[in-house]
Amino acid sequence: MSNQKSSGDFFVIKALEDGVNVIGLTRGTDTRFHHSEKLDTGEVMIAQFTEHTSAVKVRGKAVIQTSHGEMNTEAE
Repeated sequence: MSNQKSSGDFFVIKALEDGVNVIGLTRGTDTRFHHSEKLDTGEVMIAQFTEHTSAVKVRGKAVIQTSHGEMNTEAE
């Protein structure tokens, strides 16, 4: 097991279409992209905020579940 500190907040992203992008953004004085994943229909990603990840951007049609509730991205 890792001794890395994290906030413990997990979230789940389920792709409702092919090509959903999940982009992790860094913590600190300069916010930068540091990780990217592409999900296809039905794929699920379980992620956690850490000392390095402060935000996540989701592009594409997906369901996002957090301890604060569930939301859908908006289709254009």
